[in-house]
Amino acid sequence: MNHPESSSIPTAGDQALLLQTVAAVQAAGQAVKSRFDPAARPRSMPEIAAAITANDVISMTILREALSRARPHARWDDDEEGRGALPPGEWWVCDPVEGAINHIHGLPDWGVTATLVRDNVPVLCAIHLPLSGATYTALSGGGAWLNGTRLNASSKSDLRTAMVGTGQAAPNEGTAAYLHIGRSVAAMLEAALVVQVSVPSTLQLIRVAAGHQDLFWQASQVRSGLLAGALLVAEAGGRVSDLVGAPWNTDSGGFLAGAPALTAQALAVLASLEAAA
Repeated sequence: MNHPESSSIPTAGDQALLLQTVAAVQAAGQAVKSRFDPAARPRSMPEIAAAITANDVISMTILREALSRARPHARWDDDEEGRGALPPGEWWVCDPVEGAINHIHGLPDWGVTATLVRDNVPVLCAIHLPLSGATYTALSGGGAWLNGTRLNASSKSDLRTAMVGTGQAAPNEGTAAYLHIGRSVAAMLEAALVVQVSVPSTLQLIRVAAGHQDLFWQASQVRSGLLAGALLVAEAGGRVSDLVGAPWNTDSGGFLAGAPALTAQALAVLASLEAAA
């Protein structure tokens, strides 16, 4: 992922805006936390859909009010499963409950994310995990941070020692996507040390940025699930590319993020799937 030259040194305005973004995701996160029940066990699709919608509405109301006040001229990407490039200008791309399916099943892997995108480049982001109190932030040119501690991506150079992961970009992606995920997981099981398949993608990407996980890939993409994590990994010194090694952007067809020294090895493994197809 490339950052525009103008964003190489954070401006005072963007630094102040990041603080406002942090306050917004933390407030939204606390509201959703108040609805979290570790004993929750939804039993039907209507029950699942209703619980997710209710949480989304509460969180997004808080985010939209706070962030619209902080950046009145930025537009909103209202499609949580949106793909591809956005029109020029500034956009807020948020996931009001990233990992919503986990939240409503009483699992802890969920949070709230907000990313400001400027001409299709993420320039600042905040990710809050209410159950742990962790807040991850990144500002283009300003590094990646966890509660004030700087993050550094993995320095591993041998894929055979690597912890890697992938997951669904969204529900109902279709048979072709599922088959591709299965083939890629099988290939990485042969090549890497450990492979995990989980959602949401942002939770894996914060581990990549922190060096706890070495690599994450996804053949398809959803903006709200990748933009914050992509900026976080890039600012932590990781490499973010598409699945042929070109710099990743919002119009790319695939996504790879992780330790720079592992990228070529991972791309070779994933390229072998296309050759065999």
